[in-house]
Amino acid sequence: MHISNRPISGRPPAPPARSLANSVRGIAFTGVSTGVLLVALPSISCAQALDQRADAGRRPSVATDMQLPRIDVREHAQPDRSSISEEQAFAAGLTSANGAGILKNTPGAAVWGGGGVSGLPAINGFGADRVQISINGMLFGIFCPNEMNPPLSFVNPAMVSDAQVYYGTAPVSLGGDYIGARVDVTAGEPQFATEPGVRFFGRISGVYRSNGDGRGVDADVTAATTDTSVRYTGGWSRARDYRDGDGRRIKSTLYEAQNHSLSVSKRIDNHLLTFQLGGQYIPGQAYPNQYMDMASNRGLYGNARYAGVFDWGSLDVRGFANNVRHTMGFIRPDKSGAMPMDTRSTDAGYTVKATWSLSETDTLRFGSELHHNRLDDWWNPVAGSMMMGPDVFTTINNGHRTRLGAFAEWERRFDARWSAVVGLRNDTVWMNTGPVQGYNSMIYGADAGRFNSRDHARVDVNLDGSAALRFQPDAASTYELAFARKTRSPNLYERYAWSTTPMAMRMIGWFGDGNGYVGNLDLKPETAHTVSVTAQWRDPAAGRWELRVSPYYSYVTDYIDVDRCAIGKCLSMAPGNLAARNRFVYLQFANHDARMYGVNVDGKATLWDDGRYGKGVLRGQLNAVLGERTDGVNLYQIMPVNGLLALDHSLGAWTTSLEMQLAGARNFVSQARNEVKTSAYALFNIRLGYQWEMLRLDLAVENIFDARYDKPLGGANLVNFRSAGPMKSSPAWGYPVAGMGRTFSARLSVVF
Repeated sequence: MHISNRPISGRPPAPPARSLANSVRGIAFTGVSTGVLLVALPSISCAQALDQRADAGRRPSVATDMQLPRIDVREHAQPDRSSISEEQAFAAGLTSANGAGILKNTPGAAVWGGGGVSGLPAINGFGADRVQISINGMLFGIFCPNEMNPPLSFVNPAMVSDAQVYYGTAPVSLGGDYIGARVDVTAGEPQFATEPGVRFFGRISGVYRSNGDGRGVDADVTAATTDTSVRYTGGWSRARDYRDGDGRRIKSTLYEAQNHSLSVSKRIDNHLLTFQLGGQYIPGQAYPNQYMDMASNRGLYGNARYAGVFDWGSLDVRGFANNVRHTMGFIRPDKSGAMPMDTRSTDAGYTVKATWSLSETDTLRFGSELHHNRLDDWWNPVAGSMMMGPDVFTTINNGHRTRLGAFAEWERRFDARWSAVVGLRNDTVWMNTGPVQGYNSMIYGADAGRFNSRDHARVDVNLDGSAALRFQPDAASTYELAFARKTRSPNLYERYAWSTTPMAMRMIGWFGDGNGYVGNLDLKPETAHTVSVTAQWRDPAAGRWELRVSPYYSYVTDYIDVDRCAIGKCLSMAPGNLAARNRFVYLQFANHDARMYGVNVDGKATLWDDGRYGKGVLRGQLNAVLGERTDGVNLYQIMPVNGLLALDHSLGAWTTSLEMQLAGARNFVSQARNEVKTSAYALFNIRLGYQWEMLRLDLAVENIFDARYDKPLGGANLVNFRSAGPMKSSPAWGYPVAGMGRTFSARLSVVF
């Protein structure tokens, strides 16, 4: 039988009309061993199970979100995970066009500041590449030296059908090559009709945000029969620079972006085939915490999936490919100059997962995964410039990174209270790149010669494992102890960025801190040893309250951090770099042992529920994390203690939510990077929603009291504050990026 372990929700219930698009979140079959969603008795077909679920109080003509079959171990293997529903993702799109914004209310999650649609996620202190993002089974390599186009920028919040956040002790069957967390995003799930003929259903919405004059359009439209589904999801968004709580314009925060996806799905009995094409176009996105902006970004991807249920178990096969063409430049009037920087990157890969039901108590999972990333990064010469010419500057020349992995996992249900899952996986990573050159040999020749003289090929053989023991003594409580060893190999820039000239180093770095970076051919993979304990309590009868507490500890050997650069031109062209404490500095990636530890607490409680006053739910969360190297140096971009307290109310067609966001002062900052501290703050928000037949109106006021605050993970403001120099002014050190002031948002949606 399928045992539900519903995660704590971060939003009030969705209105009935929109919830029609979420009537089937998975397919539960009788006779399924250990709660896995995929193994069915031969006596029931996939279509029959779907129709039975759809008939239970749903619109009879539409059985949506058919997830034949999601292969994972989330039900029995790991209560320490968080889910983001379609309603929650759509709600996040009211106030932000940033795909990473769907993680806003996820325990332990934060977002590194970047462009308006390109935030980098951080979970339990691990950020950027240490959090692996999968979108419909696709994995994305690094496309830009500043990661201006991270995976979640390829989906608008309104495109997300479902997202699962798995923390550092996640089972090995979920993937390899990450140490922090894994986020599985499903965008545009197939939807099917339950009655003969072609059925059309979907949602179209338009949104406006006052601060920055932001606006956008989202569409989600499906044409379906009982066995065929064609679904389009996508949208467009644009905004000017926003203003902080003091009314000051935060320069270089404008953006414009489009994302589109079209999928075709076919189901035949217990089998599902899906083909999807999608793309992205960003004509411009400015960055307050980078020296350059995104001048253009074009992406095209395709993926295919086969999922099938058999007498012996289930099989899930996915394949994907994508191509990105990216250009960095300067967006006027806040930045000016001529220095085009181009990248071209491709990804390709597959995932094969099989689940074998050995008995009513034992389940075996095994599979294979391949991810290949190829990258070219070059900077064309600038006419008339002695420093940036006459040759093409090649940062990464035919760089490639190929990872091949395999895993085996065993899940055992000992009795009604005890279950466990253990697994092992191996990932082999091959990396290489070709010879490089600078704009000219006079300035760049020594660095290029030193790099070209060495062998660039690297092979990492990474062995990972995970184990979790779960105890559910009764319907009111669940406890889990989990351990995992996870390994991540360096990315192409961490190993292969080669120039030590200050200008070139400032062009490398997705940290947004104003510092410059150079790679290190001798980097080792980083390995995290993480242990977590999760305790979850709930009201088993009426479901009126839930509480979850999740402490964790990670010890990371060879954590990829930085040292002050002491090679090449770092010392001669940047005197005092090794000892500077109040300016931007130049850094080289380096391995250090480190530890990360903290706790996440989240819960909710129904305060009242009656016909006259509706339903009121109090929800909240508290997150605390610290990270430091074993030599006493603090890790970078660690979110200070933060929390959320909210009251959600629904009455008839109305929904209301009052929120208070709290963040403590960030005093533990990276000494190696001269990271700037930020002060504590409190923000108050309100959201209103009204559903009338096919129309839905949503209103919000963010930062009601127009508080002036700095983003803890926003990086350095390189645009608003300048210092005079002998040649020209340059960004001043010591100023974080301010957060957005009061913002009014409105969205009108038509659901049909």
